[in-house]
Amino acid sequence: MEIRPGWEPLMKRHLLIALLILAGIALAGLACPSSNAAEPAGVRPPTPDPSVVTSTPPAWPKEVQEVSVHSTTDGSMQPALFWEASGQEERPLLVALHSWSGDYRQTTGIAYATRCMERRWHFVHPNFRGINLCPAATCSDLAVTDVLDAVEFARHHARVDSRRIYLVGVSGGGMAALQVLAKAPALWAGVSAWVPISDLTAWHPETKARNLYYTQQIEASCGGPPGAGPAVDFQYWNRSPIHFLARALGVPLDLNAGIRDGHDGSVPISHSLHAFNVLAQPSDRLSESILTELVRNAQVPEALRSKAHDPTYGANTVMFRRESGSVRITLFDGGHEIIHDAALAWLEKQYQPARQTRQPE
Repeated sequence: MEIRPGWEPLMKRHLLIALLILAGIALAGLACPSSNAAEPAGVRPPTPDPSVVTSTPPAWPKEVQEVSVHSTTDGSMQPALFWEASGQEERPLLVALHSWSGDYRQTTGIAYATRCMERRWHFVHPNFRGINLCPAATCSDLAVTDVLDAVEFARHHARVDSRRIYLVGVSGGGMAALQVLAKAPALWAGVSAWVPISDLTAWHPETKARNLYYTQQIEASCGGPPGAGPAVDFQYWNRSPIHFLARALGVPLDLNAGIRDGHDGSVPISHSLHAFNVLAQPSDRLSESILTELVRNAQVPEALRSKAHDPTYGANTVMFRRESGSVRITLFDGGHEIIHDAALAWLEKQYQPARQTRQPE
């Protein structure tokens, strides 16, 4: 590449600044607060969220064990919750990811665990560096590897059907599910992401405009606001699944959003709709005008309303649904939430095709 006269010193200076910022982020991110830690100074406490432990939590089922998983990235031992289905035959594995403001102890994970017990699926609930308020968490490469390490832990300690390894998450867990899917697509038989963030650069101003506490947590994770410098902007880019989802083409992905999210909830439905457009066939993608109308009005135009009834969504009526290849998007009557029965009912139908081994010549 030709460097214009006079640019070389400037480029070296910017590179040095970027390396220093990245080094600081790496050092600062070695540990994250636990879920019962106080919010950072100056951060407005959030409205209580039923998906986050805010008082003495009800006990997890006694059969679910706390385990330590070796990190293949930094050698640390990372906590997780794990349940092994009984029996000698191989069983499916569900990897469930905590939300933005929780960690592996988050009590909404109990809903996943009990459903796995009913189905006799193995279950793991990794920490992947805890709450999303530090550089080590928030869809970092380190956090992604932690999830993959948890899968390997489960495969080592239980008889896992490799054709039926599932991933599920809501909110920040939905974002992490998309990121892990994009970084390791071959592993998953199906991924169910509910009300996910897909683009941190877009979500930052959306949270700031509504004075949500997530703004400061995003900045703490990425090293500052978008536009603060090339190293910071790289962190926003590298932690946003929207930039990598095309790698997951062909993997069954179920995207879900409550139509009122972004109005009553914290993540506009545009994040799910844009993620769908990345993987959908060109003829199936939502136009920008329709996407804008859905986000702005929190209503589905009559011409687009789903005629199908999906009983797994219970009282949360399916308002819009579109499938294209291996990706499906559902907008339901609701807000920032997950419908566990719908998530697992869809995952239960997903299988990886049997891998053919080449016969020796």
